[in-house]
Amino acid sequence: MIQSRGSVRLPNIAHTSRPWRIHELTRDFRLEDVWALPTPGGPDDFPRLVQSFASGDPSQGASRVVRALFAIRWKVGKWLGWDDPATGLGSRVPTLRDRFPADLRDAPPGPELGALPFTPLYLIGDEWAAEIANRTMHGVLHIGWVRDQNGGYRGQMAVYAKPNGRLGAAYMAAIRPFRHLIVYPAMMRQIERQWRTAARTPP
Repeated sequence: MIQSRGSVRLPNIAHTSRPWRIHELTRDFRLEDVWALPTPGGPDDFPRLVQSFASGDPSQGASRVVRALFAIRWKVGKWLGWDDPATGLGSRVPTLRDRFPADLRDAPPGPELGALPFTPLYLIGDEWAAEIANRTMHGVLHIGWVRDQNGGYRGQMAVYAKPNGRLGAAYMAAIRPFRHLIVYPAMMRQIERQWRTAARTPP
């Protein structure tokens, strides 16, 4: 288990044991990561977490190493055509919205992620999901709002991926240690700073 101040990487069962709607859409995806977010709050604070997450930009955070890793990824992707529109949603792969059950089709998608190339899927009471696709994989970001051991609430993040062939499998294996040891811990620190700052700011 990886811990970074208020954030903890959780076992997959912390996500799979909950009755999230995302399970219905991702049966052929691999659950890559589950993290407890350092965002303590009350039962009505989930919309604030969603807005904070959507407006954040981990590629421009305080960590120079993380900024460099993102810059390298975007540049390599441009050179190799990994992020061309023809490799994305609606082209190489259909959107997961095509898998929505009837009762989920009218749910709002939630806010756009301004800094990252994700497309929001749905926003309901305690869940928000967004998807991304490129030449290497089809991925899903899931944010939930859960009770903690102290009777309060906090955010929980899960990441799914469906690699695209050998290239995708090799890419996901290559970036896994960087995600776990560098990118996600730095992102959690950034989320914690933003959450504390927002809590101190009057509405």
